[in-house]
Amino acid sequence: MASLTRSAPAASLPGSIATRRSSARWRIPIAAKLILGFLLVIILMSVVFIVAGIELIGHRIVDEAQQKVRYDLNAAREIYSGRLGNITDVVRFTADRFLLMNALLSGDVELVTDELSRIRDREALDVLTITDAAGRVLVRSSNPGVLGDDQSHDELVQAALKDLQPAASTILVSAQDLELESPALAEQARIEFIDTPRARIRPESQETAGLMLKAAAPVFDDAQNLIGVVYGGVLLNGDFELVDKVKQTVFQDLMYGGKDIGTATVFQDDVRIATNVRNEDGTRAIGTRMAEDVYNQVVVEGEPWVGRAYVVNDWYITAYEPIRDFSDQIVGVLYVGILEQKYRDLQRETVLVFLGIALLGVAGAMTLAYLVARPISRSIGKLAAASREIAHGNLDATVQIQSNDELHELAKTFNLMTTTLKERDQKLKEFTTRKVMESERLALIGHLAANVAHEVNNPLQGIVAYSHLLLEKMADGDSSRAFVQKIVVQAKRCTEIIRGLLDFSRQRKPLKQPCDVNGVLRECLALIEDQALLHNIQVQRNLQGNLPPVVVDPSQIQQVFMNMLINAAEAMDGRGRLTLSTREEPAGGFVEVAFEDTGRGISEENLEKVFDPFFTTKDVGHGTGLGLAISYGIIREHKGTITVESEVGRGTCFTVRLPMAAEEAVTRGNAT
Repeated sequence: MASLTRSAPAASLPGSIATRRSSARWRIPIAAKLILGFLLVIILMSVVFIVAGIELIGHRIVDEAQQKVRYDLNAAREIYSGRLGNITDVVRFTADRFLLMNALLSGDVELVTDELSRIRDREALDVLTITDAAGRVLVRSSNPGVLGDDQSHDELVQAALKDLQPAASTILVSAQDLELESPALAEQARIEFIDTPRARIRPESQETAGLMLKAAAPVFDDAQNLIGVVYGGVLLNGDFELVDKVKQTVFQDLMYGGKDIGTATVFQDDVRIATNVRNEDGTRAIGTRMAEDVYNQVVVEGEPWVGRAYVVNDWYITAYEPIRDFSDQIVGVLYVGILEQKYRDLQRETVLVFLGIALLGVAGAMTLAYLVARPISRSIGKLAAASREIAHGNLDATVQIQSNDELHELAKTFNLMTTTLKERDQKLKEFTTRKVMESERLALIGHLAANVAHEVNNPLQGIVAYSHLLLEKMADGDSSRAFVQKIVVQAKRCTEIIRGLLDFSRQRKPLKQPCDVNGVLRECLALIEDQALLHNIQVQRNLQGNLPPVVVDPSQIQQVFMNMLINAAEAMDGRGRLTLSTREEPAGGFVEVAFEDTGRGISEENLEKVFDPFFTTKDVGHGTGLGLAISYGIIREHKGTITVESEVGRGTCFTVRLPMAAEEAVTRGNAT
């Protein structure tokens, strides 16, 4: 007797063993996975926090530096304004001196010159001069031999003569006027340009005009009549007193890395005329120039600049603001800057500390993850070992986990599951044994029923034939005719039941070939359209043209379609509308045929039974209940599906799906 179990080919065994060995070699313990998972989360979070922290630290440090440099610029402005205010006070007090006024009215030029020279030296002024009421120079303390020139073009002198009030401002003094005041001042103002990285292109090679802090005040006689103007000032070109005072006051002369941590500068246009910024050789960077981007914002657009800027030969956190003259024109720029390197180093040190803390946190988290993962791993290992025992048939395997958590509950559930499996396994064995015995008994009964049906069919055919002959010979008025008529009807019904039983038990394999579904459907309609059952039924055809062929047995599919058509007609009691539809379903590789009637419909409780053998909703004597069962078997043999949708009182739709290819899966589905 041949064995029913087919062994695996011998050639496949080494590959299976190799696969198992490979999977075992690459098996990662659950503890490692948990630790790696924790580590991945920790690393990702640490990276996010580190990046965000570095950015935050960087921005915070830069913001603090910029805020500080703003305060430093405010302090520098106050020192600058204070120096201009001091010059204004000196000039105003000089104009109010009684002795000076009397000497001026008496024409004692020598006395006035001596007094002005004494005041100029004491107050550290570069210029102190008196003009008459028309603006012509009467006394010049810085250059006594040059008198009589007209200074009425000077904006401050004009303002003092016109408004009869002191006026002060930063003004641009031409080289000619400086030469009149003092040839030494003209030489001091002359500055040669030095090539500077990032500076704008200029056609000039030197600066000859000077930037001066200057004030002018009117001089009156006893009757308060204007008799002249006193003006005085300090030339900023080459004068380092102001910028050094800013550095000393604001930055306290602090050094960093051998460089001044803070610097201050006065620009004339874009040229450094007074600065404590140093060249690489240690000299003051007089004649170097402002970066072009800073110049465009501060001088051209008139807006302050606060931010990172390249200053001569290094990067600074800087603040620039324009210096305006008496007519509000920008003539220079006031600058303060803090060496950027200090803040970069501070930022780097902070980031390193931050990284150290983060790495220590990662190490601590890894240790904690290991301590947390290890007990979990051991518990899961016990569960895995017990699962393998069960997989190999040992249903007595149990797991003992003493932890007050879900794993303990899982172990209890696992042990309960093994107990349940043992009970279910025993019940399944008993059930299987019983079902096998029932199947053998049913198979024997089926075989016996087929033989009985075959044996009964022959005498039954004789009964039908002789009852028909007897009925034909009986007169119409014979009282026994009704009884014979009942014999004929019941004998025919028995014949139909036996034929259906034989068809159901002896379904043959289909002889498949490419077939046109629309053609089969038309042939079926042609066979039954003349029957009285379809006379009052409207048949609506929705057949898709160019429908691809399906691989079926035409005669068996015709049997299915005939059964569907007749069932639909009977469900409508010979009156209603029957809609026949065909369509291609390319996605699934099927052709669908739908039979939709407007009959009584099928109740929900009967919908699941319509394909069961001997189930029928027709009246007794009007069907065997094998038609749909036979149809379902035929469609299943064709690897297709047949489904039904129905609603009581509205009708039923049977849908047959046939594959366009020979090999397709079969499913049975009902939908309400």
